[in-house]
Amino acid sequence: MEVGHDIMEDISKVIGLVKEAQRIAARHGYSNLMQPGLIKELAIGEILGHKVIAAKREPDAYDPDNPDRKFEYLSCFEDGTFQIDRMFKRPEEKRRKSLQRITRNAAVYCVVFRRNAPLDIKVIYELATGPMVREAERQLDISRNDISHVGFTQEWCEEHGWVVYLNRDT
Repeated sequence: MEVGHDIMEDISKVIGLVKEAQRIAARHGYSNLMQPGLIKELAIGEILGHKVIAAKREPDAYDPDNPDRKFEYLSCFEDGTFQIDRMFKRPEEKRRKSLQRITRNAAVYCVVFRRNAPLDIKVIYELATGPMVREAERQLDISRNDISHVGFTQEWCEEHGWVVYLNRDT
């Protein structure tokens, strides 16, 4: 199968633009722009005025005016569910450590992206950590597995959080 010249030219442009984006990101401490989720986190952080943390196993962002205020970002598409992966039901030590992924934060932001435009944010919900921990514990308690994914529906976020950003244009 022969690939058309126009397609190859467009692919070359895409690669060049991504390389340029990586050079810009690296100037600001983001050494791997292709790290899973980083581009979406940068888009969220820009809207919320947060500084994104590129390191894995850390919160996703912090308040630049108060670096002790950390935040977690969960995202999904319009018809999806927000998830925290690999939460431990037991042993108790691992469960406590899993729940710290919520409790170490000042807030959790659940962000809905448009499916047909995956970098366009539709809505951002801010949630206090208390209700999120209670719901995570409830789900872990009823889980048959020692390791589970904990999910939060968009309806649950509407009920327990508040909208801090709504894009009416997308």
